[in-house]
Amino acid sequence: MWDFSVSRAMGLMMRTWPFIVFRMVVYFGIAAAYVLVTGVGAGTGWGVGAFGDADFQATSSMWGGIAGFGLTAGIIYFLREYILYVVKAGHIAVLVELLDGKPVPEGRSQIEHASVVVKERFAETSVLFGVDQLVKGVLRAVTGLAQGIASILPIPGLQQMVGLIRAFLNIAVGLVDEVILAYGIRTKATNPWESARTALVLYGQNYRPMLKNAAWLTVITYGLAFLVFLIMLAPAAALVWLLPGAWSAGGFIFALLFAWAVKVALIEPFAIACMMEVYFRTIEGQSPDPVWDERLSQASGKFKQIKDKAAAWVGRRFGGAAETRGATPMA
Repeated sequence: MWDFSVSRAMGLMMRTWPFIVFRMVVYFGIAAAYVLVTGVGAGTGWGVGAFGDADFQATSSMWGGIAGFGLTAGIIYFLREYILYVVKAGHIAVLVELLDGKPVPEGRSQIEHASVVVKERFAETSVLFGVDQLVKGVLRAVTGLAQGIASILPIPGLQQMVGLIRAFLNIAVGLVDEVILAYGIRTKATNPWESARTALVLYGQNYRPMLKNAAWLTVITYGLAFLVFLIMLAPAAALVWLLPGAWSAGGFIFALLFAWAVKVALIEPFAIACMMEVYFRTIEGQSPDPVWDERLSQASGKFKQIKDKAAAWVGRRFGGAAETRGATPMA
């Protein structure tokens, strides 16, 4: 059915509990900020609406809540690079070392240790963010290139649903981009663009097992998130009732927010640990296939950008020691 060990992934989650707590603080803090600032906006609108009739007050309260929600979304958008760099990449760095059987610190020092590892591979947040964004585009190109996608899951009648399956797998690759980053950390690559290129080619030439497991994990991830959403509907509705003007859509949106927080803080790390296990075991002993390198070059402009950036990468200095330029190029 799938190729990962649920028990092993859960064990990795337990051993990286400092990061799990850290993720919960960050993502539940974001959800709480949405609720708080939306409430402040609704309250401000309610106060302004007091100068008009009841309908005007309800409308101004709604728009105040929307403005507060939008303001929070804008701030989170500008912080997305930092969150990826500190929270996600740091957790990946620790998971990589645990998968390789290496000891990692406990408590707060685990987070500090991971920060050092990430900075060694990705000097700046902009580098890591740039790699991550281009990788996502290439992964979707791999899905488009893959032939016989309908045969991945042996379900009768699936051949007639190729378009739907491709759309689903485009969602599933959202779990894979961080595995590509993990490859660079694991191989101690000095050129993050070259390591991303190599990791993507290895992914492409093993697309069947990778997409199959990504599909299963997507079902598990979103299934659990949907259950959380249903559970959170009642408390979210209670929060909306406390807001001035009783924003009718607020309960649904707040429930989605808290379900998202649970998904990214608790469920996604489990899924990523599973995908890392599958990926590293699948590519063990393999070399990048030049045929797949050429396929990706023809199919994805973003892959060409990665190759160009890999070729142009200049060694940097960390702690006074000059880095060498790039990883060994593929044959």
